[in-house]
Amino acid sequence: MVITVKRDILVGVPLGDLIAYMEDFSRAEEWDPGTVRCVRVGAGPVRQGAEWRNTSRFRGRTSDLLYRLESREPGRLVFVGENKTVRATDDMTFTARSPTTTLLTYTASFRFKGLARLAAPFLRSELERLGDGVAERLPSVAGRQRG
Repeated sequence: MVITVKRDILVGVPLGDLIAYMEDFSRAEEWDPGTVRCVRVGAGPVRQGAEWRNTSRFRGRTSDLLYRLESREPGRLVFVGENKTVRATDDMTFTARSPTTTLLTYTASFRFKGLARLAAPFLRSELERLGDGVAERLPSVAGRQRG
């Protein structure tokens, strides 16, 4: 079973600046209320295949996932994080609404594995709350990073 949470988020940041901000997944600490810590693995420019170690808090427990920039296309970023209990996909599509405003369509999908699959139907409301937190937090933190 896959649980998908989708939010359309209007951000007062130009398209290119927002993509540059979001492609550094270590910034998830700033915009994702579930992320406790996110650290880049390796060095060099961010490109497809770059990885981050992400520690998230969910339902009072912490969990480590290894995230990878799976796809980097014009106007779209896809990150995939995985551990023994979940495969999480963050799919971000960017559309310029004006020279200074971007619409981010943020889709987070969670595929639970093993025994965690049994709990999946009961986790949707908490994952929806995390989506609300991203939609609430991201516009202000991304706007502060400009310039």
